[in-house]
Amino acid sequence: MPRLTNQRVVIATHNKGKLAEFAALLKPHGVSAVSAGELGLAEPAETETTFIGNARIKAKAAVEASGLIAIADDSGLCVNALDGAPGVYTADWAGPSRDWNQAMRLVEEKLEAKGATAPAQRRATFMCTLCVMWPNGAERIYEGRAPGTLVWPPRGQLGHGYDPMFVPEGQSLTFAEMEPEAKNAISHRARALEALVRDLF
Repeated sequence: MPRLTNQRVVIATHNKGKLAEFAALLKPHGVSAVSAGELGLAEPAETETTFIGNARIKAKAAVEASGLIAIADDSGLCVNALDGAPGVYTADWAGPSRDWNQAMRLVEEKLEAKGATAPAQRRATFMCTLCVMWPNGAERIYEGRAPGTLVWPPRGQLGHGYDPMFVPEGQSLTFAEMEPEAKNAISHRARALEALVRDLF
């Protein structure tokens, strides 16, 4: 399998926060990362019902449009009390305008409707599935998980998505209260990338 050291890769995302996380985690390995958004690539429809399926769709679209090695992730928040929702539909809960305050309120409303008020009833896991795809069609899949508990009201201004309501296991701060370096050391994306690094560098 070709190595990624000192390669230029496209990160199949239009999310600046996600690109920043990837770029910081890959930079020590000499990887130069550019986003699909920066290249003006269209966002493909995510029509699969699994994280792996959607990551593969995004990677394939980015490879074909850019000619670069692509790294795509499909990640989401899986809430135990909501039977794993929002899961692969994590971004959809934020609506077309990607209103994450709306998304967090929706999670909270559904938890309240279930009477899930105690921390033990508010367990959740951030999931990340990475698909690395080469222009020749070769691919590798990596997964990472970050278990934790949901809090309300949201806390912190850093991070993105559902970070302000998620306290990772063993921590007292939400992801949105943590400095990026601290979050990147324990996040679901970091754990998936650790598996990628072990395999491809």
